[in-house]
Amino acid sequence: MTASSILDLIGNTPSLWLDRLTTEKRVEGRILAKLDYLNPGFSKKDRAALGIIRAARADGSLRPGQTVVELTSGNMGTGLAIVCGQLGHPFVAVMSRGNSPERARMMKALGAEVILVDQASGSQPGQVSGDDLALVETRAQEVTKARSAFRADQFNHPGNAEAHHQTTGPELWRDSNETLTAFVDFAGSGGTYAGTITALKDLNPDIHGYLCEPEGAAALSGENVNNPAHPIQGGGYAMYELQQLIGAPVDGYLTVNGSTARDTTRTLAQSLGIFAGFSAGANVAAALDLLNGPEKGGNIGVIICDSGLKYLSTDLWD
Repeated sequence: MTASSILDLIGNTPSLWLDRLTTEKRVEGRILAKLDYLNPGFSKKDRAALGIIRAARADGSLRPGQTVVELTSGNMGTGLAIVCGQLGHPFVAVMSRGNSPERARMMKALGAEVILVDQASGSQPGQVSGDDLALVETRAQEVTKARSAFRADQFNHPGNAEAHHQTTGPELWRDSNETLTAFVDFAGSGGTYAGTITALKDLNPDIHGYLCEPEGAAALSGENVNNPAHPIQGGGYAMYELQQLIGAPVDGYLTVNGSTARDTTRTLAQSLGIFAGFSAGANVAAALDLLNGPEKGGNIGVIICDSGLKYLSTDLWD
């Protein structure tokens, strides 16, 4: 494929059947992994970044040349750095120091200004909690007001889920030769799950949708949060309500602990050559659980959310 802009290369990522893994794990069924770590910014958030900025420019809420500000764990910020850089908008990323430092370096390399916010008292480096996120949100609001900027607001802007409704869902259905029976996703902002499952159910109402959360921080399913600190960066913030998920159909919830997500991510790299991050491991681990349970014999779609390059300083690759 030849393109005239890097923005034209966002989406339409390849998908891979993980048959070697399902055979090794002796489960009945198949897992189709959409390799969104092959987007230009090395994550699925490129889709949401482009969707939000295009929608905001179209409706006039983002003026030509206006600064864009966003809270990010690194992936949305990377996507916005690319999109804003191409469309002429200065971009300011506001991120917790609990996230891996290579993410900040990548955003800076792409032209973003990065503001790092200290973690809440008692938080652990490399494990961003809901309290940490609240501090980042406060700082993002302050910067947005001070600079008369546009807030991309991935947790609330409809362009997030709509990007996945328009692209990710239809692509997964097409890539599976219209055979998917379920979709499971680790909840971050909720936009990927909401947009993708809505599109898939439009195409086949019988497809089941499952949300995955960290063990001990499964707030969305209504469980008590007793361990909000976990290593799966980019999601599982123990928030009881995510605006992106309002109205999205959910057929079930699963939990994955950090160790299982870590081990599965390492297996993806060593056995399948997929060099991904923590949340990809969580997604695949959840899909394996489903094939051992209610989705036995089915075909489950997952997203490989981001690249393992963004975790080189963490214990993921120790």
